[in-house]
Amino acid sequence: MKDRSLHDGRSDGLQPLESLGLDGVKSFTDLVTAMSRTAFGGRQLGNAFDVMLETARNPDCNVVLTLSGAMTVAKQGRIVCDMIDRGLVQAVVATGALIAHGLTESIGLTHYRYDPTKSDEELFKQGYNRIYDTLEMEANLNDVERIVRMVLRENSPEDGTWSSARLCHALGKKLHELDQGPGILKSAFEKNVPVFIPAFTDSEMGLDVSTWAMSEALDATNSDLTKMTPDEVYQTTPQFNPFLDLQQYARLIGASKELGIFTVGGGVPRNWAQQVGPYYDITNARLGTNLAVPRFKYGIRICPEPVHWGGLSGCTYSEGVSWGKFVPPAEGGRYAEVYADATLAWPLLMKAVFEQLDRDN
Repeated sequence: MKDRSLHDGRSDGLQPLESLGLDGVKSFTDLVTAMSRTAFGGRQLGNAFDVMLETARNPDCNVVLTLSGAMTVAKQGRIVCDMIDRGLVQAVVATGALIAHGLTESIGLTHYRYDPTKSDEELFKQGYNRIYDTLEMEANLNDVERIVRMVLRENSPEDGTWSSARLCHALGKKLHELDQGPGILKSAFEKNVPVFIPAFTDSEMGLDVSTWAMSEALDATNSDLTKMTPDEVYQTTPQFNPFLDLQQYARLIGASKELGIFTVGGGVPRNWAQQVGPYYDITNARLGTNLAVPRFKYGIRICPEPVHWGGLSGCTYSEGVSWGKFVPPAEGGRYAEVYADATLAWPLLMKAVFEQLDRDN
C-alpha cells in the first residue's frame, strides 16, 4: 500500500455512477438518461441517446442511416419510417433483402412466427422461407416482384439507366400512390430521402430486375423457352449502373456541412456509406482536385458483433479514424457503440429520442 496514492475520484474529475432507481423513472427518456449513469450496455445506450440527440438538434448535420440484418422481417421497419418522417435521416443505405422484405409490409402483406415443430424441408414445400424464428412467404416475394415489374414497365430514367436509388425512388412513388401501408420506401419518397442498395444483386429485388430484363428480351425472340440452356437464358443484363449510386451519394455528402451516421448491424451498407471520406481523399490525390474532404463527426452503432473477429461489422469508430472516415474525438468527433441485439436496444433508444424531441418542441 505504501507505493499507492489513494485518490478520491471526485477530486480527479471522474464522473460518479448512480444506482438505477426505477421509482423515479416516468418515461423512456428518464430511463435511458438514468441508464447513462450506470455501466456496461446500459451506459452505452445512454451515450447513444446523448449523441443521437445532438445530431437531431443540429440543423447543419445530415445523418446517414445504414441498415443490415433482417430488420424489416424482425418488424423494425416502422422505426425507420419514423426516423425518416421526423427528419432525423437524410439518406438510407441498406441491404436489398431488408428493403425487399419491407416492401411486403408496404403492400399489406404479413410475416409469421416460425413453428419449430416443422422441418425446413416441410417449410420449403409449403412455400415458407425461414429467417431464424420468422417466416417470409414465397407468395409475398412474388407480389413484390409484381410491384417491381410494374414500376419498371411504367417508368424509365431519362438516360435509360437504372440505379438502386432511382429504382427505390420510383418504387416509393408507387407505394405512395397505392397507399396500402407504411413503408421505408414510401416514407423516403415523401421526404425526398435517397435509398441506396450497394449490393443490389444480392437481393430478391436484384433478381426481380434481372428476370424482368431477361423476360423482355426473350419475349421478343419467340424462342421455345423450355429448350433453352442456362448459357442461352442468362445473357441479357439490365440497364443498371451502380456507379450512379456512388456519384449521387458522393455529391450528397459533399453538400453537407456536418455528418452523422447511425448504423444498425454492419456489412456492406456500413462500409459503402463510410468510404466516402477516403473516396474524396483519393480523388484529390489522383485527379489533382481540391475538394473539401467530408468526415463523419457523429456516429451511433447498434451491433452485437465483437471487435476481435476483425470484421467491419464489429470494428470501432476509432479504427475508422485511421482510414480518414471519421473526425477524431480530440477534434470534436462524438461516437457511441451499443453492443446489443438491435431489436432490444433500437426501439428503446428511439422512443426516448422521440420523447425528448417532442418535449423540446
